[in-house]
Amino acid sequence: MASIVIKRVYEPRAPDDGKRILVDRLWPRGLQKEEASIDLWSKDIAPTPSLRVWFDHRADRFTEFKQRYRDELKSNPAVTEVLKAIGDRKATLLYAARDTTVNHASILAGFLIKARKKKPMARKLAAKHLS
Repeated sequence: MASIVIKRVYEPRAPDDGKRILVDRLWPRGLQKEEASIDLWSKDIAPTPSLRVWFDHRADRFTEFKQRYRDELKSNPAVTEVLKAIGDRKATLLYAARDTTVNHASILAGFLIKARKKKPMARKLAAKHLS
């Protein structure tokens, strides 16, 4: 299964980016849509506005932010939409935050990787029970 990686949206497209998905709720400042080279903009997979405002990109809140954001993702239908869009292909999740480690895209990538691994297992279990 191909990887899911993260990258700042301001970085140019690379040949090995795969499907490029913008995962920010707001359009990145100073970036023209033509320059972005985005295949999909999934606004709804980003943290809710209230969680984003609470987090405020503060490193001291990142541990709690991770848990809160994962909890949001568990019931977010946009997760299924993104997983369908990428299938088994490589995907690059694009974000605008300056910090390359303390950001929601890093959490989302881990969440999607785990969710993608669970889907084939669920299909195998269902097939086993039906036979």
